[in-house]
Amino acid sequence: MPELPEVETVRRGLTRLVKGATIDHVDVFYRKMVTPDAEVFTAELIGRKIEKIDRRGKYLLFRFSGELTMVSHLRMEGKYDVQPEGSPVTKHTHVIFHLTDGRELRYNDTRKFGRMRLVPTGTEAEALPSLGKMGPEPTEESLTLDYMQQVFRKSHKEVKPFLLDQSRIAGLGNIYVDEVLWLSKINPLTPADELSDAQLATLRENIIAEMAMAIKGHGTTVHSFSTAFGEAGQFQNHLHVYGKEGEPCERCGTEIVKIKVAQRGTHYCPRCQPVPLEALEALTDD
Repeated sequence: MPELPEVETVRRGLTRLVKGATIDHVDVFYRKMVTPDAEVFTAELIGRKIEKIDRRGKYLLFRFSGELTMVSHLRMEGKYDVQPEGSPVTKHTHVIFHLTDGRELRYNDTRKFGRMRLVPTGTEAEALPSLGKMGPEPTEESLTLDYMQQVFRKSHKEVKPFLLDQSRIAGLGNIYVDEVLWLSKINPLTPADELSDAQLATLRENIIAEMAMAIKGHGTTVHSFSTAFGEAGQFQNHLHVYGKEGEPCERCGTEIVKIKVAQRGTHYCPRCQPVPLEALEALTDD
């Protein structure tokens, strides 16, 4: 699933490609993908200008003229691209926004999991509760150490699923959580409330730095992610632990292992990220 750096990369690409463009008409080939129903969805967008494209967590927010916003979630395999009017349509193209300048903004999705929803601008959080409950963005300004100390102390949940919870910190997914925990020398099974202030400070720094670097690298392509220009991301070449099971740890040479944590494949170094005593006892009991 595209994570924050990938969605931000798509946002920047689409801004370059279609900001300022006007919708002539819209074709919806998979009706379940849009809300409200396809007839209303298409009618609402005719003649509207794409004024800007924002992002919140893993959501894209298309801001149209007339105070209308389209909230778009790419889910597992969603992609946007821009083609000349009349180009061949693939079987995985489910929505086409025909632009008045002779181009088409297309949404392609092999899984059909992606969703688009039109809402009055400013009501996104009311229409989608997940947006209203979303935690701070992983930036220097938004993600403060004080905030992390407060929320981590309130939960005994293992730190891996804790970080995946979008209501805690926005935009972190499986790949980058594994990476920042390795960088911070924190085992994914460690309870959130057992991290020291020093560990939280290190974790915060690594989250912010890793997200910035991944965005600069145009995201990570592990399976099928591509940018709005149809290009693969580059950050997969800079991963330290994700997908490295069986390989030696870059820091100490110990073999990277892969386990399941909260039903997610999880990679870590047993030496650099020792299993906490509580979790070790539980594993031994099992």
